[in-house]
Amino acid sequence: MDKGFSHLDDASLIQNIQQGSHEAFATIVNRHTNRFYRIAYRLVFNKDEAEDMVQEAFLRLWERPQLWNPSRQAKFTTWFYKVVISLCLDLNKKKRPVHLPEDMELLDRHPGQDVLLGIHQEQALLEGFIKQLPARQQLALNLTFYEGLSNQEAADIIGIKVKALQSLIMRAKTTLKEKVRRYLPGGSI
Repeated sequence: MDKGFSHLDDASLIQNIQQGSHEAFATIVNRHTNRFYRIAYRLVFNKDEAEDMVQEAFLRLWERPQLWNPSRQAKFTTWFYKVVISLCLDLNKKKRPVHLPEDMELLDRHPGQDVLLGIHQEQALLEGFIKQLPARQQLALNLTFYEGLSNQEAADIIGIKVKALQSLIMRAKTTLKEKVRRYLPGGSI
């Protein structure tokens, strides 16, 4: 890859992509794939589907780079989060709902693995609870807690005001706490 592209900001890379530069496209893909994969995975909970969603989003960028215009849009990453999130939400609408197993107990445990299995089970349980949240609550949690975005950035991506985002987060946390309290002994993860 041409080292001349790695120092360019996203807006400059998009300008080069609009002119057909494969190197600029490779640079932006390499720069941001992990970031967008993380949010895709947190929304679809499937490695292959998350990879497909990110690949589809980048393919759309390559085919129609003029869709992002720095003079009238937010930062590239804010806009691209919206593209990836939209693809993931559309995919989730096509899926059947996932139900938690009645018995989370794993068989064939070996001595010394109880703590590790307990942590794994609790994480899986929490992931299941998050999947059951309404899509906008999931999104608010994922963007702020897992992606580490500021409330303002997350609100911009979702297309809501910061107060509305804070309300989504509060409702999600309240729901998760109640589910954890009912499902786990001791009531916390």
